[in-house]
Amino acid sequence: MTEQGAAGSAADIELSTEVQFLKHVGPRRAPLLRRLGLATAGDVLFFFPRSYEQLGEQCRVDQLEEGADVSIVGTVSQIDTRRIGRRRQMLIVQVDDGSGRLSCTWFNQPFMRARFEVGQRVMISGQVKQRDGTWEITHPRTIHLQEDEVPPDTTILPVYSLTEGLSQFHLRRIVSDVARQLGPTIEEVFPARLLEEKKLLAIGPALEQIHHPQEMAEVEEARHRFVYQELLALQLALALRRWSLSRDRLAAELPATEKIHQRILDRFPFQLTTPQQRVIAEISSDMGRQIPMNRLLQGDVGSGKTVVAEYAMLLAVAHGYQAILMAPTEILAMQHLRTLQQDLSQSQVRIASLTGSLSAADRRQTLSGLKDGTIDLVVGTHALGHEDVQFQGLGLVVIDEQHKFGVQQRAVLKKTALAPHYLVMTATPIPRTVSMVLFGDLEVSLLESGPAHQQQVQTRLAGPAERTDWWEFYRQTLREGRQGYVITPLVDASDDALLAGVEQTYEALANGELEEFRLGLIHGRLPAEEKNRVMQQFAEGTIQVLVATSVVEVGVNVPNATIMTIEDGQQFGLAQLHQLRGRIRRGKHEGFLCVFADPATEESHQRLEALVEMNDGFKLAEVDFELRGPGDLFSTRQHGLPPFRIARLPADFPILEEARQDAREMLRQDPGLQDPDRATLRRRVLIRYGDVLDLGDVG
Repeated sequence: MTEQGAAGSAADIELSTEVQFLKHVGPRRAPLLRRLGLATAGDVLFFFPRSYEQLGEQCRVDQLEEGADVSIVGTVSQIDTRRIGRRRQMLIVQVDDGSGRLSCTWFNQPFMRARFEVGQRVMISGQVKQRDGTWEITHPRTIHLQEDEVPPDTTILPVYSLTEGLSQFHLRRIVSDVARQLGPTIEEVFPARLLEEKKLLAIGPALEQIHHPQEMAEVEEARHRFVYQELLALQLALALRRWSLSRDRLAAELPATEKIHQRILDRFPFQLTTPQQRVIAEISSDMGRQIPMNRLLQGDVGSGKTVVAEYAMLLAVAHGYQAILMAPTEILAMQHLRTLQQDLSQSQVRIASLTGSLSAADRRQTLSGLKDGTIDLVVGTHALGHEDVQFQGLGLVVIDEQHKFGVQQRAVLKKTALAPHYLVMTATPIPRTVSMVLFGDLEVSLLESGPAHQQQVQTRLAGPAERTDWWEFYRQTLREGRQGYVITPLVDASDDALLAGVEQTYEALANGELEEFRLGLIHGRLPAEEKNRVMQQFAEGTIQVLVATSVVEVGVNVPNATIMTIEDGQQFGLAQLHQLRGRIRRGKHEGFLCVFADPATEESHQRLEALVEMNDGFKLAEVDFELRGPGDLFSTRQHGLPPFRIARLPADFPILEEARQDAREMLRQDPGLQDPDRATLRRRVLIRYGDVLDLGDVG
């Protein structure tokens, strides 16, 4: 079947039409489009340009004027490469349009030579000037034209993301054809009064302007409409989830009476900080209502989140309900277990663990205790979400390091008649932009500062010349009775070279700089039993130096460890480096961190300098977000959310704030979005986010 024959007529095309049946696609190009995530005509229609090329007005060579910004369509007639002095190189491409010749010049860009062939049709754009009687454009914008391709009749061309085997010309033609056929037929998402109030383009004109703009002002106008639409849909989905949780499921009322409150406080051998007291009051207020608590607790490293979580769990137990604490790794889960066992050793609270490494007999015993209520608190990993885990009366779920879990995992424990209260925690400071996107369905509590005794860490960035002095200082610190860490880059499950690096670092130190000390090795590929054994020995002081990957990034609490070396610091994210630094600020002695790094980019250098200059994790998170953009920090795929089509954060943060406020106001005026004027908007929200956020039953 030919490409033309595979395509339907203009009257046949619908949003759901598969791409292989679109004009100019066919079975040969369809797999290329699917590689870009374009499976239907609707996907193509809303596949927005990533940028635009601005072209000059088209004219002939014999019409050129000095300094004009023009576009010339012609044929490559000659290609020359010349050297200028010892280091500079010049590429000259002559283009003939029949009325004259234009010289195109590039300096020190030898790779451009491969892009041209004599006889090739091109469109050259840029500012023209005359040199020695010859018209010339330096570093022009270039569009390669197919033999039968009509040059663009506009001065602004959309630039789409491509995949190998698909040219910009072909993708522009496919998108343009779909946009011209379907654009005028698309149902408007927004009520007329919202379009007027927000001064937004209607969807038809917006689609025309974003794919076929006549000037950049049209691009901005259309883009604003679609960014707002995308961010509003997400914020409405999150707000709908909050509303549906509060409406559909009742939780147990677990008020913090004066007697219970004091009894819990008596368990702590220290005075709570002012931020801890404020956050506990917020949590107690939530848990005292029938509406399930859904709260995110953000706290910098060492700010005391675990104490707050322990208070909340004891509040649930005091009312006869069970509580669970779920951690992303077994190391962190076991540390939480030891802390709870120590704090509650003189109480009647019954504690157990549930992790993947439990023996079959121990697992059966724990499952039985959870089902019949003889276990009050359980600490574990993802294993707690397994279908065979049943509770007699689950009152509270605490999820530590929420960013390590996906969004849908927040709901894996809805297994009782009453909905449990949810408290999700993170010691990874989250920029406000990201928090509003990934955790917009949660109320947020902040622990801005930790206990007064918490130590600051002296941080230095070093190169090879400083190694000798640093290791001498490191050894002296160990001789004074302190312990330390040596951190190497994360071990990836598919990268044996990095794993060898971790072990080589351990061997080199054990036989070199740290040969007089007791070293331990830990990384993600060790069996759980081995990791737990090494961590226990480090906590007890048997091991003086722990050589590790970032597996110790969160939760590891060894107050006597006050010194850390990080190798290849440029390989780590800024938030991750700050987390690692938090391991050596937990005791009464001052901490010292040395980061050896070889930053290859300016961004990497700025990131490491920020670590040296700042100790505030929230400020560092904002710096990291500004420098790197969403990147790994804003992994919507990890959280189950579909990626943005057009919004770009943090640049579009003002629109995000506007959308968040508008979404909340809409739900306040119209719970559930039941107004017929909002039916289309509600339908689009549910189609895009319903499955991910469990909104299928919102009615």
